[in-house]
Amino acid sequence: MSVQRIASRYAKSLVDLAQEGSKLDRVMEDISSFLQVCEVRDFQLLLKSPIVHTDKKQGVFKRLFDGKYDPLSMAFFDIILRKGREEFLPDIAEEFMNQYREIRKIAAVSLTTATELSGEQADAIKSKIVDASEAVDTVDLDANVDADIIGGFILEFDDKLYDASVAHQLKEARKLFS
Repeated sequence: MSVQRIASRYAKSLVDLAQEGSKLDRVMEDISSFLQVCEVRDFQLLLKSPIVHTDKKQGVFKRLFDGKYDPLSMAFFDIILRKGREEFLPDIAEEFMNQYREIRKIAAVSLTTATELSGEQADAIKSKIVDASEAVDTVDLDANVDADIIGGFILEFDDKLYDASVAHQLKEARKLFS
C-alpha cells in the first residue's frame, strides 16, 4: 500500500474521531505541534528505526507529549505505534492538516516576492484570494522573499503556480529571441 494511501486513511480516521468528539481544533493544535517536533532529526530517526522497540517509542511519546496533548491524540499515536506504522506519522500528520484545511475552508498559499510585503499588501492579497474562490473562507499565507526573481511575484495556490516574476518574463523573452 502506498504511503499516501496509508496517510490518507489514518488521517481521515483521526479527523472523523476528532469531529465526533468536537475536538477537531484541539487535535489540529496537537498535530501542528507534532509536525514541528518531526523536524528534529533525532526524532525522525527514532520514528524510522527498526531497532528501537515499540515500548521504548511509546515511552518517548509519553515523556514528550503526555499531559500536553489531548487524550484522543495520545490514543491515536499509541495505536499507530502498536501497529508499527510510526514511520508514517509525519505523512499522516501532513495529510491530517490538509484535510483540516479542507474542512475549515483554509487555503494554503505560498507567495514569493522580491521584497518584503507590508501587512496591508498581505491582507489585500488574502482578501483577493478569498473573493476569487468560493471554496475558501480563510487564507494561510506563507510569504517568502527571493531577490532573484527581480520583481513581481510567484503565487502557489490549489496546486497551481502563477509566475508573474520579472525573472520569468525575461526567461520567456530570451526563448522568443533565440
